[in-house]
Amino acid sequence: MSSPTVPAEELEKLREMLAKPRRIAIVSHYNPDGDAIGSSVGLMHILRAAGHSAKVVLPNTPADFLDWLPGRSEALCFDRSPDASLSTIRTSDMVLCLDFNQLDRIGGLEDAVRGAKVKVLIDHHQQPGDFAAVIFSDITASSTCQMVYDIALGLGLDEHIGLEAATCLYTGMVTDSGSFRFRSTTPHTMRVAADLMERGVAIDAIHSSIADTNSADRLRLLGFTLSERMTVLPDLRTTVIGLNKDDLKRFNFRTGDTEGFVNYGLSIKGMRLAAFFMERPDVIKISLRSKGDLPVDRFLKEHFEGGGHANAAGGQSKESLEVAVQRFMSLLPAFLAAHPE
Repeated sequence: MSSPTVPAEELEKLREMLAKPRRIAIVSHYNPDGDAIGSSVGLMHILRAAGHSAKVVLPNTPADFLDWLPGRSEALCFDRSPDASLSTIRTSDMVLCLDFNQLDRIGGLEDAVRGAKVKVLIDHHQQPGDFAAVIFSDITASSTCQMVYDIALGLGLDEHIGLEAATCLYTGMVTDSGSFRFRSTTPHTMRVAADLMERGVAIDAIHSSIADTNSADRLRLLGFTLSERMTVLPDLRTTVIGLNKDDLKRFNFRTGDTEGFVNYGLSIKGMRLAAFFMERPDVIKISLRSKGDLPVDRFLKEHFEGGGHANAAGGQSKESLEVAVQRFMSLLPAFLAAHPE
């Protein structure tokens, strides 16, 4: 059931690389999300079952809402274990780069990965960089987890997708597809999910582990955000949210607490675009979500050092929160006019 979009030539290259046991480092992007962690740890399980030595290395410690994933605790995090992280990459036979399209997305791991002799890219974001010997790039895939599944089947590793790997891959597919509601969800996506279920994945437990882990502080922050920090612009069919560092401190912010906040703005009837700005110690983080053919990834790439998917992208600004929001607002009318429905 492997996807026809998996390129046969690249698959054969990877097959030859994995013909004998290898030491493999699996790296994903800074601030890893469900798809990044799920694909990385899921592939780790598959490769280990196939006789390879595989370790996951992350640029920084993820939010804890996915700590329950089997194998997540084994992942090295550069911000906590810098020496071990770099040593793992430098002593590996090959580095697998998952869920990012440019090396500047991996923070302090960039130089070590850039220096790796053999790199393989598996990613579903647009405009992948040309830094790997083997490149699997499929912008139509719902997630990198879906791609890992397809590649594993293409390599004949079907029997090595056990329950632990299947749980990781299904989790990443759920989180990156908005629980299978985004346009990237295809019949093939659902067939992959069904196969993972048939391997024993407990979907009720996974969805509960993802959704039912709120702290009281997070829910209070959400209520405050929607009531006090969300601006609705009906004429532009846009919502804008901005949280400053004092807002975050007031509600004892922890990494991951604002995950999904931007989607609430887009859920308002008639809205076409939702913007979320959050003040962090050294940068303003920006998330955009859109509906239809409104390419927010291009907008962020041109104006806010960002990128991602056409309808879901992230960026940043070194300006103040107020200036960043004002600049966004000044650019917004022209962007919307250039992409009428």
